[in-house]
Amino acid sequence: MKILFAHQNFPGQYLHLARYLGNQPGNEVAFLTQRKDAALPGVKKVLYAPKRKPGRQTHHYLRDTEAGVLNGQEVARAAHALKTSGFVPDVMLGHNGWGEIWYLKDIYPKVPLIGYFEFFYRTEGADIQFEPGVSEQLDTAPRLRTKNLGNLLGLEAADLGQCPTRWQQSLYPERYRSMLRVIHEGIDTRVVKPNPLAKLALPNGDRELTTQDEIVTYVARNLEPYRGFQSLMRSLPAILSRRPSAHVVIVGGDEVSYGIRLPAGKTYREEMLKELGDSLDVSRVHFLGRVPYSTFLTVLQISRAHVYLTYPFVLSWSMLEALSAGCLVIGSKTAPVEEVLRNRENGLLVDFHDIAGIADAVMDALANPDAYRTIRERARRTVIEGYDLHTLALPAQLKLVREAAEPNGPYLWKGARA
Repeated sequence: MKILFAHQNFPGQYLHLARYLGNQPGNEVAFLTQRKDAALPGVKKVLYAPKRKPGRQTHHYLRDTEAGVLNGQEVARAAHALKTSGFVPDVMLGHNGWGEIWYLKDIYPKVPLIGYFEFFYRTEGADIQFEPGVSEQLDTAPRLRTKNLGNLLGLEAADLGQCPTRWQQSLYPERYRSMLRVIHEGIDTRVVKPNPLAKLALPNGDRELTTQDEIVTYVARNLEPYRGFQSLMRSLPAILSRRPSAHVVIVGGDEVSYGIRLPAGKTYREEMLKELGDSLDVSRVHFLGRVPYSTFLTVLQISRAHVYLTYPFVLSWSMLEALSAGCLVIGSKTAPVEEVLRNRENGLLVDFHDIAGIADAVMDALANPDAYRTIRERARRTVIEGYDLHTLALPAQLKLVREAAEPNGPYLWKGARA
C-alpha cells in the first residue's frame, strides 16, 4: 500500500500510525511536512515551505485562512511533484488545521482523503465566553464564523474524518458528523505506566524527588490561561503554606499556543510570579520548561497530585498519559475533561476558577495518599480500556485507513468510481 501523510509538525498526531505503516513490508509511505528534523523508519519526508507569511494588509478575520492557503499551495506543488515521479497513494491522511489537505484532492482526485479535525470554533459551548469578566467584542462571532472557512474547506475536501474525542466531534455541524469517526491517537500504556522507584533529579542539583515525597505536578505545552496556569499558580500559596514538605513541579514553555498573547518579551510565568510575590515559596516551585519525553514520564510517575485544567477546548494528550501513569488527576469540570474523568471514581473534578477548591483537593491528596489508591488504579484502567494504543487506537486507525482505501467496501467514499 502507498500512503501519503501531511502534517506541518512531523509526525504530529500520526506518530504511531506512520511508524507502524512505515515498518510494514511492501508499504511506501511519504510524509509532507515543514519540519526538517526528526525521522521515522520507512517514512520518506517531503519538505515544503510557504513562500511568504500572510500579508500585513490582510483583514484580520482572514489571516489564518491566508496562511492555510499558502501552506495548501505548497503542499499541492509537492504532491504534484510526487505524482510526476510516479507516486500515487492508495490513501491520504492529513491534519486540517493548517490548510495542508485543502488542495490534495485537486492533485489526486480519485484517492481517498482522511482529514484530522480537531476543533470547530463556536461562540457558545466552548472556549469563547468561558473566562468570567471577559466581554466578547462585537466582531467575535463574525471572526469565528470566518475562522471556520478552513474547517469547511477541509470537510468538503475529505472523504472521511477523524476526531480524537466525542466532545470535539460534537462541535462540528451536524451535517458533517456522520463522516467524522471518533478515534483517539492512543496512549502506549506499556510505556506510560506507574513506577514506584521513579526519581527526578532537579536541575539545580539540590535534591532528588521520589514517590515518597509530596509532589504536585502540572504539565502543558505552554504555561498559559487556556490550560489553567493562572488558576494553578494562585492555588500554590495556600498549598505550600499548609504542606511545608510539598514541592511543585511544572513542565511547559513560555510561549502561547492558544488565546491572547502578552506584549513582546512578557510571559504568563513572569506575570504570575510578580502577582504572587512573597506569598509564594519559590524555593519549592520548580519550573522545568520543556523536557525530554523520558523526563516528562518521570514527572508523572513521582506525582502525588497532578493538576490538569483546561478551557472547553482540545483535550491534551498529557491528561490521558497522567491517568495511564497512575496519577491522581485533579481536573477541571469542563466538557473535554468530563468525557474521561468521573469525580471520585477515576480522578477528582474541580471548578476551573475555584482557587480554594483546587487548593483543598490538592492538599487532601498530599495528606492522604492511601485514600486515593483505588482512584489511581481506576485512572490507569480508564486509559487501558478506552485509549490503549496497541489494543484499541491503532487497530481503529488501521481499520479507518482500510475502509477509505476500499472504494467498494463498507463505506463508499465521495471520490469513488461507480
